[in-house]
Amino acid sequence: MSQSELQFLADESCDQGVVIALRTAGYDVVALSEIPSRTIDSEVIAQAHREGRILLTEDKDFGRLVFASQSESAGVILIRFPGNARKLLFSTIVSLVKQKRNELPNAFVVVQPGQIRISAKK
Repeated sequence: MSQSELQFLADESCDQGVVIALRTAGYDVVALSEIPSRTIDSEVIAQAHREGRILLTEDKDFGRLVFASQSESAGVILIRFPGNARKLLFSTIVSLVKQKRNELPNAFVVVQPGQIRISAKK
């Protein structure tokens, strides 16, 4: 992995283009969509935590798991891009990871067009 020690786990809801963009930029990304199995959210976040991977998702349920259920995580990036802004998604995620790399571990990040919110967890 040439880019950094940051590693990611993309859940089934994550756009495959995000996976490709991050891999192209040199990051280690495991994509659940490439593994023939169906997992539930609590198992996904547990796997990401166990492997030290930041979770990439478009599923809002992970916010509930992290904050309300207090599930441990290595970090979550929640992607909230509507269809009309998708063309900016891939470059936005790669820029976020490069520019905010030190703030992402253990944080809950919400990425929307023109807005990034980083909430430190514990």
